[in-house]
Amino acid sequence: MIKSIFDIHDIREKTRADMAVRLTPQTPVKEGYRMQILVCGVAGCQSSDSLEIIKELEKQIRTGGLEKEVKVVKTGCFGLCAQGPIMITYPDQITYVRVKPEDVREIAESHIKGGQPVERLLADDGNGKKIMNALRDLTFFKLQKKNALRNCGCIDPENIDEYIAMDGYRALEKVLTEMSPEDVVQTVKDSQIRGRGGAGFPTGVKWGFAASQQVKQKYVCCNADEGDPGAFMDRSVLEGDPHSVIEAMIIAGYAIGADQGYIYVRAEYPVAVERLGLAIKQAEEYGLLGNDIFGKGFNFHLEIRLGAGAFVCGEETGLLTSVEGKRGEPHPRPPFPAVKGVFGKPTILNNVETYANIPLIILNGADWFSSIGTEKSKGTKVFSLVGKINNTGLVEVPMGMTLREIIYDIGGGIPNGKEFKAAQTGGPSGGCIPASRLDTPIDYDSLVDMGSMMGSGGLIVMDEDTCMVDLAKFFLEFTVDESCGKCPPCRIGTKRMLEILTRITEGQGEPEDLDKLEVLARNIKASALCGLGQTSPNPILSTMRYFKDEYIAHVVDKKCPAGVCKSMIRYIIDSETCRKCGICAKNCPAECIHGDKENGYVIDQDNCIKCGTCLAKCPFKSIFNNA
Repeated sequence: MIKSIFDIHDIREKTRADMAVRLTPQTPVKEGYRMQILVCGVAGCQSSDSLEIIKELEKQIRTGGLEKEVKVVKTGCFGLCAQGPIMITYPDQITYVRVKPEDVREIAESHIKGGQPVERLLADDGNGKKIMNALRDLTFFKLQKKNALRNCGCIDPENIDEYIAMDGYRALEKVLTEMSPEDVVQTVKDSQIRGRGGAGFPTGVKWGFAASQQVKQKYVCCNADEGDPGAFMDRSVLEGDPHSVIEAMIIAGYAIGADQGYIYVRAEYPVAVERLGLAIKQAEEYGLLGNDIFGKGFNFHLEIRLGAGAFVCGEETGLLTSVEGKRGEPHPRPPFPAVKGVFGKPTILNNVETYANIPLIILNGADWFSSIGTEKSKGTKVFSLVGKINNTGLVEVPMGMTLREIIYDIGGGIPNGKEFKAAQTGGPSGGCIPASRLDTPIDYDSLVDMGSMMGSGGLIVMDEDTCMVDLAKFFLEFTVDESCGKCPPCRIGTKRMLEILTRITEGQGEPEDLDKLEVLARNIKASALCGLGQTSPNPILSTMRYFKDEYIAHVVDKKCPAGVCKSMIRYIIDSETCRKCGICAKNCPAECIHGDKENGYVIDQDNCIKCGTCLAKCPFKSIFNNA
């Protein structure tokens, strides 16, 4: 139990000494561990046996009698997920990628004991050159600025002492000893931080609304219900640095006059839920959560609420209703949650990334935070970079960085020499950014101007082989499935749009369908009850804006230029170049290629399942499609 501020200072200094080889890797350490090995232990890398790697490392260390010299630390996401599991040794900062349990013995013998890194497991620069210190030399890391992710991949997220060693809970200490609630709200306002979970509403303004309500009971809530396809930003923070969110929520409680908080996290994130629960328990044991925190008379309690995976519960009024134990459905606004939220009381709701920035803003000041980014979009933004990109993973960059820098410099470009076609931001609520806008600075307003939105930070990259009509259909299918059904524009309107898109992708669309789509989309946008319904037409509107020619090709020419929509594809054998080898017929799973080596082969179009096997297997490139 931390009874005074001096107790936490003692923990900080003691743990910093234990972490010295990580915190100051260039300075020789006279006492303690000579080497510490950090291994990614988040859900993604766990699926690639990172926990087995940790077990094998610990076994090799015990076998070698090195327990007092070498320490293994299970840490958070390093970011470069495409090359996980990742292992980094300190103090030499050697970075190993795509490590397997069977590689550990070689690492132990060659590197841990012998001091010689295992070159074949090192990261490379994309041109085949091996890099010892990827954190320092790899472009993927060099162009990032990690604020929200500052501790991910640096500390053991299951050890509160390591968070404290990284200045954890210093912001809370400052708030309770030096600042009034009004000071805290004003600092957040002055920083100009905007909510990282949706449309980007100013966080300080939201806190100010709630603080001004003259009622006894108020609540602080965290939206960790990350439902966008391809998004894993919030999950990574909760798995790699849960105390940053807890500390921020305590500060928010002090600022608005609340003594109770709820973190709403989806049950499909078991690792995040487990670590969050452990972090809350540790904070309670240390007296950082509960009654009379730091002996200053301030009380704050925190609970986890598990979501069942309903996408609509990512919308604030639907989420808060679910926190109450009711069916998650959105409600009209006003009143806004800052006036009437959980249990009818004033409530502030921010997402994980927003909260993760708050301790830094308090410690470093509003001017420090507002010096990063653009005029109207301050700070950094975390993106989950996925899709047709070489360096899939988690990145954090200053607002205002161009899409080209993110995709080509950090992301390493498009695989297999393909051309970039578009990037989807904001998930099903967002829109597509075409190649012509690659050099646009990425911030809240520029994305809205392009017909998209920031959302929580999903960034899906598409190459030349993507059909934009099919992509719009994919996101609309998701929206239709996830609609809560409360309002007719979303319940009925999105289904009608999906029916039209389905007809178009099956080659049955007509030119007037394009007009119907646009009219429906704009009406739904103007009349749906909640933000999710209002933004559901965005993928259609943005793809029609930038890729209208593809829609026209589908409805007029009955062709899919990308060769994706199977109903429109016809695989044809070119009789002039065909060698009559029969390989296509042997590999056809539908057995619809008929002929012989004397007369050649033809494809029975009525029975062809459009799988493309014949195209892939033909060694002479004699088969093509009509796309």
